[in-house]
Amino acid sequence: MIVRTLDDITDTERDVIGDGWRAKRLLVRDDGLGFSLSETTVDGGAEMNLWYRHHNEACYCIEGEAEVAERDTGAVHRIGPGSVYSPQHDRHTIRVISPLRLVCVFNPALTGQETHDADGSYLPAQD
Repeated sequence: MIVRTLDDITDTERDVIGDGWRAKRLLVRDDGLGFSLSETTVDGGAEMNLWYRHHNEACYCIEGEAEVAERDTGAVHRIGPGSVYSPQHDRHTIRVISPLRLVCVFNPALTGQETHDADGSYLPAQD
């Protein structure tokens, strides 16, 4: 059984900080579950162009508000507490209105050290 808290991983290699975001990776590939689970916070005012072309992602919003824009269609979705979104490999832009706190699930599982590359993706894990 895996039991882990945010306090357990804060300021460890599972606590990854990027430009305007922080992901505390509670479950990663080495845990052997086939998915990863993170608490991700994003600063208010942040705007991020993302494209998870190598992963499926689902995000459940606990706190804050944002707009998620589908770059290929122009559709814009407002998210807030109780909302879930899953980009399904779509290029998207997230515009954070007030600081976000999200629970994020990735498949395949993240190794725990990923940061966004130039196109907003995480590279696939090297086995």
